[in-house]
Amino acid sequence: MTLRQRTRFYEQASFIGTLVASTFLMGSSFVAGKILLQGGFSPMILVGWRFLIAALAALPALYLDSDRPLRALCPPSLSARDAGVIALIGLLQTAAVMGLLFLAMKTISASTAAILLFTNPIWVAVLGFAFLGESLRGARILGLVLGVVGVALAIGPSADMLNSFATVRGEAIGIASALCWATATIINKKANLPIGSWALSFWQMLIGAIAILAVAYALGERWPAHVTISQWSWFIWLSIPASTGSFGLWFVALSKGGATRTSGYLFLAPLFTVILSFVIMGSTLTWLQLGGGVTIGLALWLVNREIPAKTARERKSQVLAEGEP
Repeated sequence: MTLRQRTRFYEQASFIGTLVASTFLMGSSFVAGKILLQGGFSPMILVGWRFLIAALAALPALYLDSDRPLRALCPPSLSARDAGVIALIGLLQTAAVMGLLFLAMKTISASTAAILLFTNPIWVAVLGFAFLGESLRGARILGLVLGVVGVALAIGPSADMLNSFATVRGEAIGIASALCWATATIINKKANLPIGSWALSFWQMLIGAIAILAVAYALGERWPAHVTISQWSWFIWLSIPASTGSFGLWFVALSKGGATRTSGYLFLAPLFTVILSFVIMGSTLTWLQLGGGVTIGLALWLVNREIPAKTARERKSQVLAEGEP
């Protein structure tokens, strides 16, 4: 093996390792959230405090990533319109996505919620075609068709679903969560904001957390009066490793492999959720739902393998990652 081949091997191993760690932490957040919801936590309160702490935990990473962290948080080139777009992304990607997701998990399993949420790239492809003029042909069309089939399999039919309006409602809310995430992604792509990833992550988590806490307290939700040591442990895991940690590692993976290549691995997150749900909570999926999960994974791979890099940085990352001349 030549020096160049060894270098590429280690770079590939580092990229895959970072992706596995990130998606594992993403997957674990569904299990931690479900455990806390079953323990009596209100969904909005839980999401709001989770992301408020996650936003604060992102500040040290921002400080290490930039020699001028305050300037990175508020770049001089940031306009009032840009600030409004960042606020909108925070409301969609943190408040709406996570609020709806945890509301859905009140009545559906963590595994089903994860599968539905991570159909996000499928909806991004549809919205990208409608609003960004991205192409839909060949493997991407097949991927979208398989994605729809996979979602249908993942949400049923089952006896529980047919007999429980709450379950159907939870699954509809789970899909709505994925659509909100896709919308936030399209807005972010189109806006081309003059702000770094860590700063954007901080602001969108902070804004979303404040908004959802305001709604939660207005609706009368309160933090539980009695929280066990085990519940505190799950909450800390949910807030820092499963939120700040997973996002941070995801940004590292994006820098190594580019958006196109990296996004194709999102299907690993619901896979880890299924495994962790079985190991920790004893949860299971039907064979039909497992087939839906596999179908969605294949759909995500087909959809993402042909997504063009839109920026010079993405094109450069894609060329370096794929070893093209």
